[in-house]
Amino acid sequence: MAKKKQKKYKLKTYKAAAKRFRVTGTGKLLRTKGGKSHLRRNRSARSKAMFAEMQEVTPAAEVKRVRRLLPYLGKYKANPPG
Repeated sequence: MAKKKQKKYKLKTYKAAAKRFRVTGTGKLLRTKGGKSHLRRNRSARSKAMFAEMQEVTPAAEVKRVRRLLPYLGKYKANPPG
């Protein structure tokens, strides 16, 4: 009699977090900056250009929290399942 295989459960990705964070090749977490949606007319060109840059998530506690929300972040980049 063959042993029944234990089913492994899939973890759900928090989609709101998935849209906000990206991972680099070295495994660093990057985030986009807030305040880009409106009231930009009266900002300087330099400060508007700085919105385009992504910033690294540095506090270890924040990184841990984001990684928990995104269990598959950084995996399947080249060959997504499905």
